[in-house]
Amino acid sequence: MQSLLQPRPIADTARTLALARETFEIEADAVRGLSAKLGDSFIAAHKLLFEVVARKGRVVVTGMGKSGHIGGKIASTLASTGTPAFFMHPGEASHGDLGMITRDDVVIAISNSGESDEILKILPQLKRRGTPIVAITGKPNSTLAQAATVHLDAGVEKEACPLNLAPTASTTATLALGDALAVTLLDARGFGEEDYAMHHPGGSLGRRLLVHVSEVMVSGERVPKVSGDAFLPQAILEMSRKGLGMTAVVDANEMLLGVFSDGDLRRALETHDNIRTTRVADVMTKTPKTITADKLAAEAAELIQRYKIGSSGLLVIDDDGKLTGAVHVLDLMRMGVL
Repeated sequence: MQSLLQPRPIADTARTLALARETFEIEADAVRGLSAKLGDSFIAAHKLLFEVVARKGRVVVTGMGKSGHIGGKIASTLASTGTPAFFMHPGEASHGDLGMITRDDVVIAISNSGESDEILKILPQLKRRGTPIVAITGKPNSTLAQAATVHLDAGVEKEACPLNLAPTASTTATLALGDALAVTLLDARGFGEEDYAMHHPGGSLGRRLLVHVSEVMVSGERVPKVSGDAFLPQAILEMSRKGLGMTAVVDANEMLLGVFSDGDLRRALETHDNIRTTRVADVMTKTPKTITADKLAAEAAELIQRYKIGSSGLLVIDDDGKLTGAVHVLDLMRMGVL
């Protein structure tokens, strides 16, 4: 069979760039057009979703084809920002997946035409359960729009597709509308950075907001320390044995007196002829940077970077100034905090 395609010369870069720019403009106009449509219906949808979640219900997003792909992303965004949500394929819904929905939930049904057979088939069951429906369509007079508890108009003047057939601007507008719902719900529920981190423990934000100094510091016998009366050879041996590039200097009660680092050693060699008879207390840094175990590891990383502590690490003390541990830059890097 002869192909109906009539390829254009690949060298026609001007046409390619013009179409790409036109796509951006059409889709941007589609999103901007949503602002003029915002009003009572959006507030009603926002309120309905908020109340359902407050009652421990969930948001069930459904859509067929391209609308389904957009629906999956909307459900994911809602869930990651604190609104319990999941995607349900409308085709599978008629074969048992409707059992996932209760009358305490709310359904967001997406269909640009508002006439998707797979969604219309499950409307009677949703109505029978008393499950409220938020419809997102491009046709306010469609069957789905008319049957919904709340309808959100995501209609666009035209698609970015030159044939005005493939869903492009309409899917972008629907996605933006879903994001607007997620963002307004996030704000209304007082969802903050720490909440977000709890939902993303594997991400960089989760590591920065959830990991505490107590989880990355070395403690006990692994902490290098010598007494203030110790001589430099003893301090150097302790630094080498513990491998942190420094040693804490403490009194008999484990109270921190100072820190002796590689930098202090170099300075001592420049000013003292005999390090064997030099006490560590005479050449240590008496006001070291410290942190407490209950602080975030991100705060330890910030101190290390700000004061260029580098390989010497950061000492951990309790509220009374007693040495409890040490944080090394490599441990922060291993945890993905630094």
